[in-house]
Amino acid sequence: MDTFKIGYFVGSLSSTSINRVLSKALISVAPPELEFHEIAIRDLPLYSSDYDSDFPPAGRELKDAIAASDGILFVSPEYNRSIPGALKNAIDWGSRPWGTNSFARKPTGIIGASPGGIGTAVMQSSMRSVLSFLDAPQLNAPEAYIRFVADAYDDDGSVKDEGTAGLLRHYMAEYSAFVQRVLAANAPGHIGDQEPDSAKLTR
Repeated sequence: MDTFKIGYFVGSLSSTSINRVLSKALISVAPPELEFHEIAIRDLPLYSSDYDSDFPPAGRELKDAIAASDGILFVSPEYNRSIPGALKNAIDWGSRPWGTNSFARKPTGIIGASPGGIGTAVMQSSMRSVLSFLDAPQLNAPEAYIRFVADAYDDDGSVKDEGTAGLLRHYMAEYSAFVQRVLAANAPGHIGDQEPDSAKLTR
């Protein structure tokens, strides 16, 4: 059986993040062909094009981690009806300098947990727009907007509630199949803008 390396982002920096709990739960029910490594975002400075000529170590490590991944999974809360700032900053780092977009052709999944009823739906909509621009194929179905109930999870990430476990297991099975379909369809090479114009470089 082939093994696929999945880099995952947790969009919250909180030490008590419910989305970190969700990330552990997703890994615990994922198919065995998926191997996971977290792509850290905490130490990234705010992105500026001033860094493009000489990325700091944290920026280079992030781009290397994305490049080493067969697929990318975003597990994130919703802040003010949009993408958390720390996660958007990481995406900006991964997509620059212009012409070196690390997300291109990487099969992606988006999932998130919230205490509220809409379960990160608006954040995910915003993410889809960003990832479409970055030429990152997205798992569009099933959608997964998780209303977080603490009693459904153990501290180690295992899922106690069978209904929740079944939903997450189904999502990860579909994500695994999607990763394999995208990688099978991709031609060798990397999509990038080889001749960026001055307007793009100064944005």
